[in-house]
Amino acid sequence: MSKYAYLFKYIIIGESNVGKSCLMLQFTDNKFKQENDPTIGVEFGSKTIASKGKTIKLQIWDTAGQESFRSITRSYFRGAIGALLTFDITSRESFDAINGFVEETSASASTNLVIVLIGNKSDLASERQVSQEEAQTYAKKLGLVYIEVSAKTSHNVSLAFEMITEKILEKIENKEINPEEELGIKMGNKGDDQQSLTTKVQTSRDNQGGALGGCCPGN
Repeated sequence: MSKYAYLFKYIIIGESNVGKSCLMLQFTDNKFKQENDPTIGVEFGSKTIASKGKTIKLQIWDTAGQESFRSITRSYFRGAIGALLTFDITSRESFDAINGFVEETSASASTNLVIVLIGNKSDLASERQVSQEEAQTYAKKLGLVYIEVSAKTSHNVSLAFEMITEKILEKIENKEINPEEELGIKMGNKGDDQQSLTTKVQTSRDNQGGALGGCCPGN
């Protein structure tokens, strides 16, 4: 088993059809699937990365966007330290739904939860319904970082996860987050911080999600 300085737990949230499952699959496995059923409940993936000279293991929960599964996905909020709040730049409806997810995280998640706003499907920019300026303005109002990605081409996907990881590490360094008290953080072996990193990827199903579906377009 590889050593790590910290283990961070992330959730990917947003409406159905925005590509959340594809985002996770592209990050953890460098793959993209064009046609899949919607996620039912929660899917799980993990990846180990290097950030700020440390080895960080990420555990990622891809949550179902459908309202009928919100009671299941809500239970994962409290155990997360990072959230990738995702919408589809070609869908005004998915962008308008962001407020609801922000309210849910405020009510259910840790007050230290670090959120990055993700505009997915940048490869379909000619079909966009939400401008980059509008999304950036919205993110700034909430104090969030905004980045546009493409789960299909992998553009900025790794960067999005790296950004949120760096922000959490900065908060730990600045003592804004106590890693020993956060449910979404597990302390690892710090002696491995400076060792060269071989990235290892592991994806698995989360049994609590029941019969889980696959990637986009359903999620």
